[in-house]
Amino acid sequence: MTIDRFRNLPDVTRRQLLLGGATLGTIAAVGTACGDTKSPQSQAIGPRSAAVGAAERRRRRSGARIVSYQLVAQPAEIDLGAGITVATWAYGGGAPGPTMHARAGDMLHVVVRNRLPVSTTVHWHGIALRNDMDGVPGITQKAIPAGRSMTYEFTAPDPGTYWFHSHVGTQLDRGLYGPLILDDPTDRGDYDVEHIVVLDDWLDGTGRTPDQVLANLKANGMGVGMGGMSGGGHSGGSMPGMAMSQLLGGDAGDVRYPHYLVNGRVPTAPTTLNAKPGQRIRLRLINASADTAYRVALGGHQVTVTHTDGYPVEPVTADALLIGMAERYDVTVTVADGIFPLVASAEGKRGQGLALLRTASGAPPAATVHPPELDRRVLTQEDLHATDSVQLPSRTVDRTHNLELGGDMASYRWTINGRTYDHRQPLPVRQGERVRLRFTNKTRMFHPMHVHGHTFQIRNGSQAGPRKDTVIVPPSRTVVADLNADNPGQWLTHCHNVYHQEAGMMTVLSYGA
Repeated sequence: MTIDRFRNLPDVTRRQLLLGGATLGTIAAVGTACGDTKSPQSQAIGPRSAAVGAAERRRRRSGARIVSYQLVAQPAEIDLGAGITVATWAYGGGAPGPTMHARAGDMLHVVVRNRLPVSTTVHWHGIALRNDMDGVPGITQKAIPAGRSMTYEFTAPDPGTYWFHSHVGTQLDRGLYGPLILDDPTDRGDYDVEHIVVLDDWLDGTGRTPDQVLANLKANGMGVGMGGMSGGGHSGGSMPGMAMSQLLGGDAGDVRYPHYLVNGRVPTAPTTLNAKPGQRIRLRLINASADTAYRVALGGHQVTVTHTDGYPVEPVTADALLIGMAERYDVTVTVADGIFPLVASAEGKRGQGLALLRTASGAPPAATVHPPELDRRVLTQEDLHATDSVQLPSRTVDRTHNLELGGDMASYRWTINGRTYDHRQPLPVRQGERVRLRFTNKTRMFHPMHVHGHTFQIRNGSQAGPRKDTVIVPPSRTVVADLNADNPGQWLTHCHNVYHQEAGMMTVLSYGA
């Protein structure tokens, strides 16, 4: 996907913006969202509370525009290339879905029409938005029934690379996702070309559905045949060597996928990213996978990481980088003359995604190409530090929550503090606190942990790491993340492995009055 950085979106008058605010208020008033009834706080701040409305008003900026989109969630047949067509669910008939493009500070107005046979929602991943627009069924809204629609309207305050996806069951492991790019009006844009690169692991329509895979995992646990994989094999857990990664610290996944995609295409029919020799390009990498982390490299080049999860970092140059599920990385590179493979190797698994970066004519590399950069210096989150402009100011931690990540592989039960989501004990916080989350992984698998509605700053010992909203927690490790409790409401906190999430590894960060 190529983005025109100079795309003009229509401005709105003050009257239109005020009308947008009125519409927002109406949505909040008539919506069916409700607070978390399992919260131990007697006065939990619900998604439609006055505090949520006040936080949204503080986000609004003078001169902001209303940017409108429509999303249609519907059954679709998708061409993955090389003669492979799959039946799935998608936004507008393609995967990834349409790219939404706006400027930081704009108000997004998105009408979602549900033409699926089941209910759905849309979650706006990484956005510090108003709580009642977060798209979590049972916490911030009721799911959108089949044949109905819902309007999501919120201010998008921070620039960066984000994305949107369904937050109902395993629907993310179909085609219900797409990029959301928020430009920085003050960014000088020290690059010539920009490309969005979306990574995905794909199984829907290949003889299995994600729901069937989850049911099989729950029925068979981590034994032979788990995940509904052909041949009775198993790609992780108790069978060593099938999905193991030293980089991830242990098991690399639960599900074997027949396809790994880059921008919706298989490696034998790759998408092409065009540029001219000597140009500086920006790649916005989004991992939309359900169960797969990737080692990403551009053959013949080193890349410089400039952002993660939307926030700038002190630039670091590496041969390759590790990107977990739901993470995003922005990298820049000055491209040479030729055709170069952009490879997303499924970390610890067999298979890879592929795109071609073309600056000249010539024969493309094979679909199985393995750039030597993949085996050189691989950048991880521990190598990154937020720039001074986005570091959280130093202050006393008011509240610490310990989140012990656990799992019973035999029954495929994944927990936070020994509890599955249906028996969760929410994590209480209050507006204005500095909150420390200590994620301790007691399992043999990595977990990409995501907090809705906030970004946090990783603490690498005494040093401040990057600002993120999703962080890999390796086995037998503790990751410390600090956040400012400045966005009231009820916020899901969970593992972004879709199968771990649906098997219980979720809880709620719960604001109290």
